[in-house]
Amino acid sequence: MSRIGKLPVNLPSGVTLTVDGDNVVSVKGPLGTLSQKIDSDIRVEVENSDIILSRPNDEKRLKSLHGLYRALIANMVVGVSKGYRKDLELVGVGYRAEAKGQQLEMSLGYSHDIIMELPQEIKVETKTEKRSNPVITLTSIDKQLIGHIAAKIRSLRPPEPYKGKGIKFVGEQLRRKAGKSAGV
Repeated sequence: MSRIGKLPVNLPSGVTLTVDGDNVVSVKGPLGTLSQKIDSDIRVEVENSDIILSRPNDEKRLKSLHGLYRALIANMVVGVSKGYRKDLELVGVGYRAEAKGQQLEMSLGYSHDIIMELPQEIKVETKTEKRSNPVITLTSIDKQLIGHIAAKIRSLRPPEPYKGKGIKFVGEQLRRKAGKSAGV
């Protein structure tokens, strides 16, 4: 909301921000370029090495948009300077994943393998070591896109609560259930 919107976004060295006449904010950095169309009421200015967003009045709609666009621009700055990374772990006997260019081929216990075509903005790597679960690593500069793709992959076989089998994020804490207890 507005408290978030008032905070300035630090612009690291090597990252530039431009605002077009159509209120399209473009952020260019060492990893790539991202752009986002913003509302015409929100103003974006660069002072020294800080990005400052402002709104004309305290209308509820503008307060929420102020915070939203500040967060989106901050995510774009981090994306083009450092990038984002998501790690997914396949827990289950016989579960495996293999990256072939922009295709991710997974065997998740179904009668068929699942082949998923990934967008060009996302780089995928798979790692399988003995005595450990296969790990899928996604890297991208777009936080929204990488989160969407990671959630889509996880939804193919979400972790179940009894044994924890399925696709989970690395470091994710699962709520486990006790299961059946002996009849008394």
